[in-house]
Amino acid sequence: MKKHKLLPLSETMHYILLALREPLHGYAIMQKIEEMSDGDVRIAAGTLYGAIDNLLKHHWIKQVPSNDSRRKVYWITEEGMDILKTEQKRLAHILSLYKGVMEDEEV
Repeated sequence: MKKHKLLPLSETMHYILLALREPLHGYAIMQKIEEMSDGDVRIAAGTLYGAIDNLLKHHWIKQVPSNDSRRKVYWITEEGMDILKTEQKRLAHILSLYKGVMEDEEV
């Protein structure tokens, strides 16, 4: 995959894409991210919707039909999943660089 201009992903983008492996509306995305991060990450509505607009523009997520006309529901696309896999490989490589190095040093 050719490197995209939004790579590497920001922490916010990571969490949103990971949350949207199931269809969710905005408030549910914020709740899911807080749950996934054990309360360490709380995304404000403005940040969330700015990121959603960006992810929609790049076709990494899509809006899907909802039973509630007041809520927009989003879901990750195949392209979005490919981006997550690319980032997972990148991060796994970085983590592998710590093995043996950080174990011998005090942090």
